[in-house]
Amino acid sequence: MNDEASGSTPILQMREIRKAYGSVRVLEDVNLELGAGEVRCLAGENGSGKSTLIKILSGVVRADAGQVSLSGHRLNSDPMGAITAGLSVIYQDFSLFPNLTVWENIGFLRSVTCGDVLHRRGARRQLALDTLRRMQVEIDPDTPVEMLPVASKQLVAIARALANQARIIVMDEPTTALTRSEVAHLLDIVGALKKDGVSFLFVSHKIEEVFAVCDTVTVLRDGAVVVEGPIGEFDAGRLVEAMTGRSVDSQRLPREKSPLHPPFLAASGLGRRGDFADVNLELRPGEIVSVVGLLGSGRTELAQTLFGYMRPDAGRIEIDGKPVALANQTDAISHGIAYVPEDRLTEGLFLNQPIADNITVSSLGKSTSLGILSASALKQRARAAVKNLRIKTPDVTPAVATLSGGNQQRIVLARWMERDPKLLILNGPTVGVDVGSKREIHELLVSLSRSGTAVMVVTDDIPEAIALSDRILVMVRGRITASFDAATVDEDTLYQEVIREDRT
Repeated sequence: MNDEASGSTPILQMREIRKAYGSVRVLEDVNLELGAGEVRCLAGENGSGKSTLIKILSGVVRADAGQVSLSGHRLNSDPMGAITAGLSVIYQDFSLFPNLTVWENIGFLRSVTCGDVLHRRGARRQLALDTLRRMQVEIDPDTPVEMLPVASKQLVAIARALANQARIIVMDEPTTALTRSEVAHLLDIVGALKKDGVSFLFVSHKIEEVFAVCDTVTVLRDGAVVVEGPIGEFDAGRLVEAMTGRSVDSQRLPREKSPLHPPFLAASGLGRRGDFADVNLELRPGEIVSVVGLLGSGRTELAQTLFGYMRPDAGRIEIDGKPVALANQTDAISHGIAYVPEDRLTEGLFLNQPIADNITVSSLGKSTSLGILSASALKQRARAAVKNLRIKTPDVTPAVATLSGGNQQRIVLARWMERDPKLLILNGPTVGVDVGSKREIHELLVSLSRSGTAVMVVTDDIPEAIALSDRILVMVRGRITASFDAATVDEDTLYQEVIREDRT
């Protein structure tokens, strides 16, 4: 933190913020300060109140009580007023215009706040160039944003904020879809901008990133601030315990060694043109196998092929020792395969439908007698699933959209567990999930595997793979290039294998 950040007058002050929806208290007397050139972590589990606090700060939601001040001037619930005052929020989807160029996206917000009547192409393009140069980022300003990789979109969103002379940038889970090297680059840029006096409110579930870039931390739990202070006063254990209210061991999960069973599913020479080639793998009952690779390595395409989304061009798949052709998802499900997609919001859930319907929709036959569906039996099964998976909800009637990310992920798992799958494939099982829920999902998957289910996890989260798996396969440019015993491999060894490009 620079000298100005440690001064007596913060650039941002949130005082005694309260918010409730009906009888549900979301925020209770929350105080938060941010100095110039300070990076403050806003930490807390899903459902702790972080998102509501950010919406109040940005003027999207009106607080029931309390005050927000920027540079001594009170902000009202006015999004444009907050933006004009120098606040910018970068959400997980970046809120960019995909059909516009990089420079058009960067200059857009400035044009709006300046009230441009005429299209000032030259001036706005130069503004974008100057902003990217300030960030020491090389991106072609004339490229449509839809053509950019995720990491570059993140940088364009930051540049848009800076071009609008933002003094405070709120970043909501900024590294969720980034690789390790891209995360390092982003954090370097945040550090450089901090020296220029730009302040950041950094929302992240990734503990190592918090310690790498943040000066201070505020922890929310159940809508209240439970602890705050300089990051140097915390270690990972204390921070996690403050977020969850309990001690959470971040190391490898204990488990008994799985007996060696014959493979439930075996693939040999499996290939799909342009995606992956010559893949050999065995997935055994009672074992968790992680396929680790960077974005574009073919990991997702392999998972989708094993679930019948895609047809392979080469090789064969055997289930219980017999060749099968998985022509579609129905074929895969009929063979006992379940798939939890990477994007649970658009692919895995019916967000506006009740929790009970989401859990039981794929196993209605269990609650049918003589062709008649029993609504009470469906609700009873859903309530049992909610209890078994520790889903935080007062009942099974609210819409899934009302749940936190970790609880939504449990809903997807509950739906498939109702079908008693023989193989469960999970693509990014804990993306966007807080540290406490992440641990509980890992424990659930270990328990499920030890009950006899084969589990395959697709991820780029190396600590997750080591904590969760029995065996780890590395995928590089469409090929399985290495295999490790998860109990003995270390993070650095695994990471070096993941980023090697010279194996194919």
